[in-house]
Amino acid sequence: MSLPTPELLRDLIAAGLECTHLEVQGDGQHFYATIVSPRFTGLTRIARHRLVYEVLGERMREQVHALSMRTIAPGEPLPR
Repeated sequence: MSLPTPELLRDLIAAGLECTHLEVQGDGQHFYATIVSPRFTGLTRIARHRLVYEVLGERMREQVHALSMRTIAPGEPLPR
């Protein structure tokens, strides 16, 4: 099984979650994502991360070693 690319993760997240902004960077095992989605409104940070993990499904368990995320609802300031 080949390593996932940042583009693949971006496409998977975009297909499963409405995003107004989405950036994914990484090296095939370690990834960093900034995701802005109206689905995050009213959710805790943990609930937001679980939602993204659900979208990625088995790939999160089998292919992605680490995924750091900034999960933001529209209108919230971008964390630094």
